Amino acid sequence: MNLILILIIIASLGPIVGSLAGVLKKPSNVFMFNMLSFAAGVMLSISFLELVPESIQFSSIWICILGLTSGAVVMYILDRTIPHLHPSLNAQEQGCNLRRTATYVLLGIFMHNFPEGMAIAVGLTSDVKMSVIVALAIMIHDIPEGICTAAPYYYCTKKKLKSFLVSASTAIPTIMGILVFYYLSKYIPLWGVGFLIAATAGLMIYISADELIPTSCSKLTQHSTIFSLIGGVLLVLVLKTL
Repeated sequence: MNLILILIIIASLGPIVGSLAGVLKKPSNVFMFNMLSFAAGVMLSISFLELVPESIQFSSIWICILGLTSGAVVMYILDRTIPHLHPSLNAQEQGCNLRRTATYVLLGIFMHNFPEGMAIAVGLTSDVKMSVIVALAIMIHDIPEGICTAAPYYYCTKKKLKSFLVSASTAIPTIMGILVFYYLSKYIPLWGVGFLIAATAGLMIYISADELIPTSCSKLTQHSTIFSLIGGVLLVLVLKTL
């Protein structure tokens, strides 16, 4: 099967599975917390062990620093200016009108998912295996997000199918990000590739530090999320040996 198609399928599973769970039955918080912590371990280890060294190899340490900072700043701006949902216990960050807030959140997730799609495709320029790992980590991250998007929308409309389809459609910008980077990467100079790889690392470090780790820290888990995070790191280390 074509690699791009595989990445698209993996990336789409997060919003689809999460949206389905959001209108059917939400998994336990302990399970979601451990899943988010595991994704954080994968993202952080890929960022520091794979992306940063590759960025320096393609460009220079200064371009790597610039890209890393730019990726984190872009995610910070998106987080502060566009309504967005942190995957924590189905709670909206802002807004009193639930239906309006759910709509704003959907738009915010659309904006957030495009750079995530580009992050998935970055590995195609150097390490195909890395693209698959990033896609899996982002898929895990998107499942609770899908739950938190579909559940309030279903609560407002009482329509399962509509709520599922609207929430699952947040996979579209991720797919667009994959395709845009894939088809434009051949026209990007090496220093530009290095910059984008570092920006991807900045993006994933920000997501891990701002969303995944803080959300997963709960008395409910009794420190199990620490081992889930370490498990994510170990998975990347093992996959590097294959």
